[in-house]
Amino acid sequence: MKKIHRYFAFVVFSAGILWAVNSLAQSPFDGTWRIDPSKTTLETKPFVAYIAQGWYHCESCVPSYAVKADGTDQPVSDQDFDTLSVKEADARTVTFVGKKNGKVVYETTSTVSADGKTKTLKGVIYPPNSEKPVNFTQTLKRIGTLPSGVHATSGQWQDVKFGASENGLVYTYKTKGDELTMTTPTGETYTANFDGKEYPVKGSYDYDTVSLKRLGERAFEETDKLKGKVTEIGTWTVSKDGKTLTVAAVEKPSDRKDTYVLTRVPEKK
Repeated sequence: MKKIHRYFAFVVFSAGILWAVNSLAQSPFDGTWRIDPSKTTLETKPFVAYIAQGWYHCESCVPSYAVKADGTDQPVSDQDFDTLSVKEADARTVTFVGKKNGKVVYETTSTVSADGKTKTLKGVIYPPNSEKPVNFTQTLKRIGTLPSGVHATSGQWQDVKFGASENGLVYTYKTKGDELTMTTPTGETYTANFDGKEYPVKGSYDYDTVSLKRLGERAFEETDKLKGKVTEIGTWTVSKDGKTLTVAAVEKPSDRKDTYVLTRVPEKK
């Protein structure tokens, strides 16, 4: 799924998709679903980044990059943002501001605990098609020890948990024959058929086309692309009782794997 933490190579969370089982019956995917962060399984492979001698280096980003950590907008290639501002606020805190075409995409404050073992990210994402931002938090634990001569936020960090405001966790799906429409409170949307062809996506920085392939009565495969390059491949499976939707997502080209569980939101009567 599309992730908040992707906004500076730290994990966030995502979007989803569905397919029609039968034009004469309601699809098991139809309805509104909410990501349950407590049931999410995150990639264990650590993120690696450090600040030294006035530069921020994102080693685990694909591709890796380095920018000056002087609080000014620095150009970055092949990311969801095209400039990144990094600033050391104090000995344990760093701020990040990512922009695309001059517009702020996200803002994040990264703070390390006094014992240096935990890092907390608090941030805001500004969707392109919504005036309401998505607030998010992320907790990571240190792997190994802090290298010498670097900022306290540096090193290897493993995802522990994440959270987000409601508008960043909810997805609504509607099928019509072989056609699926996905919408979110942040204005992300698309309509696509299950024929493997690419269809346009609106309101996302993560992908601009989507293609869908059926895998069975309650499952399908989705491929997302941005400017012709694959950004994510995932499988969506609805449980037999129709109450949960499990999304196994593989981010490209990093091959980071996350599994999300969404629960069905009861219809208002």
